[in-house]
Amino acid sequence: MDTNERSSAESAARLRGIALMCFAMLMFSVLDTSAKYVSQYMPALEVVWARYAVSVVFSVIILRPWAHLADYVMKRPWIQTLRGLFLLGSTIFNFLALRYLQLAETAAIGFATPFLIVGLAGPVLGEWAGPRRWAAAVIGFIGVLIVVQPGPATFQPAALLSLSAACCYAGYNLTTRLLSHSESPAGMLIYPAVLATALLTPSLPFVGTVPPDWLIAMLMLLTGAAGGLGHWFLIVAHRKAPASLLAPFQYTQILWMPSLGYLVFSDVPSWNTLFGAIIIVASGLYILYRERVHHDQ
Repeated sequence: MDTNERSSAESAARLRGIALMCFAMLMFSVLDTSAKYVSQYMPALEVVWARYAVSVVFSVIILRPWAHLADYVMKRPWIQTLRGLFLLGSTIFNFLALRYLQLAETAAIGFATPFLIVGLAGPVLGEWAGPRRWAAAVIGFIGVLIVVQPGPATFQPAALLSLSAACCYAGYNLTTRLLSHSESPAGMLIYPAVLATALLTPSLPFVGTVPPDWLIAMLMLLTGAAGGLGHWFLIVAHRKAPASLLAPFQYTQILWMPSLGYLVFSDVPSWNTLFGAIIIVASGLYILYRERVHHDQ
């Protein structure tokens, strides 16, 4: 293969990676939409359990772990466990928030995660942010405040649930970075789902109820399938394109979430949500740009 053919193949692979990243964000938006709908009829913990139990089945079918057992040997089990707990906490807080907030609101607040990572990456990973990234984080947090509206007349307590979900997801991202050089991608995909399913299953006799109709049952299955498929798309996308190229496309979720919110729930985002989301996304993209410049140096 000559240089031109190799360059063309790499470009095609990167485009496929970008497309897969966008599809992953669509799947995560479908996951949240299904969870919001189902949570009106089912206990939140049961919906979370269904999301992970179905994801385990999906992952086992796709990954066939028995064929590559060496990939599933944990080198750092305590950090793997902590990572799984962070993801579980993020899901629980997010599903609870979805009962009360619009999809656009939870998405905008959830995008506060990069700002939290900026603050925690230094003491946890030794990746200290410079003044430009700190400035972007502060501006982004202002965007979050615009969405949350902390005044006594407009504040929605459920926004604290979304902020808690963002904090847990920041912890999940940081522990993912800690494990990225020692654990296999397949193991990192399946272990959090197995842990969440194992922890939540004993609670089902106490909090679980039978779905009222087939639609709710199918949507509960969809939460797990969309979550598993979304994470699978992420893994394949990162095999085809660099993380620095793919990262900005996570913000395509800010397009999917309001669209699905309007189509399914007739929710129209408020102007403060849209304005705050623009600030949050712009600040997040600038942080990603500065991280890329920093690593290139």
